[in-house]
Amino acid sequence: MKAIGFTKHLPISNERALVDFETARPVAHGHDLLVHVTAVAVNPVDVFVWRGRGAAKETPTIIGWDAVGIVTAVGNACTLFQPGERVFYAGSFDRSGCDAEYQLVDERLVGHAPATLTDAQAAAMPLTSLTAWESLFELMPFDWQNPAANHAKRLLIINAAGGVGSVATQLAHLAGLRVIGTASRAQSAAWVQANGADVVINHHQELTQQLQQRQITSVDAVLELHNLTTYWPAIATLIKPAGTVVSTTQSNAHLNLNLIKAKRVRFAWEWMYSKSHYQTADMVTQHQILEQISQLLDAGRLKTTLTKTLRPINAANLREAHRLVESGRMRGKVVLTNA
Repeated sequence: MKAIGFTKHLPISNERALVDFETARPVAHGHDLLVHVTAVAVNPVDVFVWRGRGAAKETPTIIGWDAVGIVTAVGNACTLFQPGERVFYAGSFDRSGCDAEYQLVDERLVGHAPATLTDAQAAAMPLTSLTAWESLFELMPFDWQNPAANHAKRLLIINAAGGVGSVATQLAHLAGLRVIGTASRAQSAAWVQANGADVVINHHQELTQQLQQRQITSVDAVLELHNLTTYWPAIATLIKPAGTVVSTTQSNAHLNLNLIKAKRVRFAWEWMYSKSHYQTADMVTQHQILEQISQLLDAGRLKTTLTKTLRPINAANLREAHRLVESGRMRGKVVLTNA
């Protein structure tokens, strides 16, 4: 099968940074689906892994964690899907990625792709939707089924124009929350507002002062998606007693948790690969979440966050997609497709 990968960590401008190559097509066993991949998205995690350090490899490493495709074979333990079904998923961090013609993925991490969306539109959604859903409705005390109970609660989303933030803003709005989103440019701010934010502020300026100017002195929860170390003092100031802070970004310094101790604030990391990495008993919840996301997309309640499409799926276009994500100026998602 055709695939795209890297053997050494080179600048993305180097044509050898990501290369086209051929490798053996895998075979499905157990809970695995063999998927013929038709569209893939690029996320910050792709850039993080590709930028990593280490010795050069003889065999190229295949990355990629957002895909749409058609199931071509199923393992003997599969019960959720059949060959011929169109699916979308983010998959596992520990396995070969989706930047290939075919990929194996555990069916418990897979959902039926939304029927009303193109492959590119659907491929933009899995990883960010799973991250946003787990953050809001598993790690935070918000009930998706009860918008009335959430109506008076304020949620601050730092970097609301990015991939995860774009979905989290929409889901939080649908769940009845009062959403405060951050964005640094006028175009990004308009995007965040269109996704359902009630207030938009600039994360390149002091957050506390901007909210105080709007008579907002505290928030019930914070979803931090950009730079935890930078925003930690503001988060500690703004979060209410017994509030919840969830972060998807690593801290490059020791966090002073004493700043939130007296408030009894709950702090959690979100990593959507955790369930597959540790093979947790609730892995199948990712299938269930994606099924719900698919229904919301088909009903028009949730919008795809696709903003850039590149054709076809090849190394040159994947390098361009990485360059766009690496720039830090992307609104929404960039997708590669053969359609």
